[in-house]
Amino acid sequence: MRPLVLKPRDSRIAALLLLLLALALAYVLLLHWWFVAPLRAIDAQMADLRDTHSRYAAAIAEKPLLERRLAQLGAGQAASAAFLPENDPNAASAGLMQRVVDAVGAHTAGGACEVTQKMPLPDPPDDDASPYRKAAVSISLRCDMQPLVAVLNTLEQGTPYLFVDDLSLYRNPVAAQQGNQPTLEVQFTLSGYVRPARGAVAAPPVPAVGGDSGVAP
Repeated sequence: MRPLVLKPRDSRIAALLLLLLALALAYVLLLHWWFVAPLRAIDAQMADLRDTHSRYAAAIAEKPLLERRLAQLGAGQAASAAFLPENDPNAASAGLMQRVVDAVGAHTAGGACEVTQKMPLPDPPDDDASPYRKAAVSISLRCDMQPLVAVLNTLEQGTPYLFVDDLSLYRNPVAAQQGNQPTLEVQFTLSGYVRPARGAVAAPPVPAVGGDSGVAP
């Protein structure tokens, strides 16, 4: 079999192609992975740092406006009629018990109703994430149905906002037989929230941007 003999022109083209292939392999194996790829990764990191720097700078620029808005919100919350008027949970608990007494005394039509027991709850369960202080009392009533409905409606409607929880009632068989006393024994927990103290809502911290980061905005 005769060996393949290339013409001089074909030999030059083949040599040129082999040279280009060798240069491509040298670029991929030596230059790209050792120099180009790390430089591109550094450029991407620099772009991320510039973007982060821009966001922090924008947050810092908006900080005075956010502080003013938070102060306005805090003032609106302190003046809101949704909160109990007392300044601390102990006084608010006493106020809650008096509200129950007043509501019972104001609804005597359609039957009788009386407060048989009222006591504050010293550590009412609350949401740990809530910035507001909760006041709660345990209430026991002996009522007929019509005044009971009116009392509960008065407590839960209007302002300040009050919440009736853990409501339980049962029919007293002794009172039902005697016929001269309210027949329903009622127990529930009444709670409300004390208005936040002035300055209790603080502005969230804005992350500081160091001056030696070496990244231009």
